[in-house]
Amino acid sequence: MKKIWISLLLVLSLATVCLAAEKVETPDSCKHCGMDRTKFAHSRMVVTYTDGSSAGVCSINCVATELKKSKKEVKSFQVGDYNSKKLIDAKTATWVIGGSIKGVMTKTAKWAFAEKSDADAFIKSNGGKLASFDETLKAAEKDEAERSKNMKPKEHTGHGDHTM
Repeated sequence: MKKIWISLLLVLSLATVCLAAEKVETPDSCKHCGMDRTKFAHSRMVVTYTDGSSAGVCSINCVATELKKSKKEVKSFQVGDYNSKKLIDAKTATWVIGGSIKGVMTKTAKWAFAEKSDADAFIKSNGGKLASFDETLKAAEKDEAERSKNMKPKEHTGHGDHTM
């Protein structure tokens, strides 16, 4: 009987752990790079357009790509709080650019925090500097432009024995 209770507790514990790794809103993967948005819930973003459509991406760096491609009018930006992973208003969030924690889709990390005190604590532990949403988006757009500039065009090797 004791083994049954221990087994039951083990199963319940594992179920609790699985439920704790909550999935995020759709889509599951970033529209632009394919990264798992649940795994990167702390940096994911949702762009909502005035026409009612939306785009889910892994980071502000893929937001820069999204905005370059979509050309639609934006209604709102939401971002995952670095600590809680809950979606917050990206424009009112406190952003940190840089620091020792590796960023998502960028050489220069960009993190959002619901509370300024959390951003200050992050900077104290990991470095970086406070920034507004507009400053952070401009930095992401600059990173995206550099990525685009450094990408080599795909070479077409042709079909069979001929080249195109």
